[in-house]
Amino acid sequence: MSREVPLFLALDQGGHASRALVFDATGKLVASAQKNIATLHPGRDRVEHDPVALLTSVMQTCNAVARQLGTHRTRIQAAGLATQRSTLVCWERETGRALSPVISWQDRRGARHAASLASHASRIHEVTGLVLSPHYGASKLAWCLDNLRPVKQALRWNRLAAGPLSSFMLANLLIEKPLLADPVNVSRTLLWDYRQHNWSPELLELFRIPAQILPRCVPNRHPYGHLRLGIRDIPLTVVTGDQPAALYAGGDPADDSIYVNIGTGAFIQRPHGETPPQVPGLLASLLWRAQDHALYVLEGTVNGAGSALLWLCLRSGISEKVMLAQMPAWLTSKIKVPLFLNGISGLGSPYWVPDLRSRFIGRGDTKQKMLAVVESIVFLLCVNLERMHSIDAPLKRIVASGGLTQWDGLCQRLADLSGLPVHRPILHEATATGLARLLGVRARVPPTSHVFVPAENAALKHRYADWRVALETALAKMKTDT
Repeated sequence: MSREVPLFLALDQGGHASRALVFDATGKLVASAQKNIATLHPGRDRVEHDPVALLTSVMQTCNAVARQLGTHRTRIQAAGLATQRSTLVCWERETGRALSPVISWQDRRGARHAASLASHASRIHEVTGLVLSPHYGASKLAWCLDNLRPVKQALRWNRLAAGPLSSFMLANLLIEKPLLADPVNVSRTLLWDYRQHNWSPELLELFRIPAQILPRCVPNRHPYGHLRLGIRDIPLTVVTGDQPAALYAGGDPADDSIYVNIGTGAFIQRPHGETPPQVPGLLASLLWRAQDHALYVLEGTVNGAGSALLWLCLRSGISEKVMLAQMPAWLTSKIKVPLFLNGISGLGSPYWVPDLRSRFIGRGDTKQKMLAVVESIVFLLCVNLERMHSIDAPLKRIVASGGLTQWDGLCQRLADLSGLPVHRPILHEATATGLARLLGVRARVPPTSHVFVPAENAALKHRYADWRVALETALAKMKTDT
């Protein structure tokens, strides 16, 4: 390892693990560490993490890469942080002590509060670019203010701070303990005016959120503070969300490409430049904000991807390890597959139904049901993709990343059904790699390990058509029942 080449530290805090990766200026990975975190389900529709355990996991990974680097740790020039968007925490302003759980983006405890504001949904979308959904931070924060005694007490004493997970981490990990937020994570709170780039007084009043508890928002690239690593204080200069960071893993995003990242959830994004997109049922999401401009993507979300497979593992009594080992072979089998209406963690775009009951249509053993869940992820991605075609510019490819895209059978199904070639670059950590590029790493564009060319697949297309009918029927019945 050359002693002259600068190093960059990328911190990726995800739904299942915290990761620290160190890259040199050419993009070579020189050290990495991972610490798994527990996802807790303390009640119906509740998904959370322990805040102390989460912070500890991040520091453990930082210390691990420092040990791997030895004296080379002094060459780390800057650090960046990417976190789960829409995940929220309340904490004590002076000490950084958590006053709430880390409430996951998958959590829906605020569904009733969000539903009470249904008459304002159109205005909320106009201001934020998002839909009214309990997955975003506002209804979760309102729940904390209404139900958690430590949060109420801290508010009375003017000691309360609240905001995205990224802000909580900054307040605890950096020497300066700043009360700051990046615009990408803030834009998922339903409290942010995405055109004015500021908190919306109108929406703060609507959700009954006191402005004084919220962090000050600064651009994604900013001198946030310093991270202590051994005897060295490393400037943390970039903060963003996990999915936007992943878009930069292969270089600057291309407007003729669709980007799909499949992990706990699945996210499909289409770059849209400096103009916020407007497509019914989809999101106008912030990709990056500098001092003088902002970049946007058109985005769709599938809430139940890896989480849906884990749900079925628990119901079927098989381990995640066995499922992961068997899935590549299962995906090549020519067996009859039932349909799966995937409402795990709520049905995302373009339907936005938080309480769809997940169920299989048709019989099947564990293998057949696992395949049905995988196909439901592909089906939901394609529903979103069809709406993305409404923009005039032609699409040439899908770029796939995330753990589940390592399955050839999933990528081939996506190509067959979408009619677009699916490119899978050689990327093992898309979020961290993209974050490293945003920090200033100038790596070569990663080569494509495989291109999945669309093939005729009449049986898959027939199941897709049947699945759409079944889903629309179920949604229509939900409306009549209410």
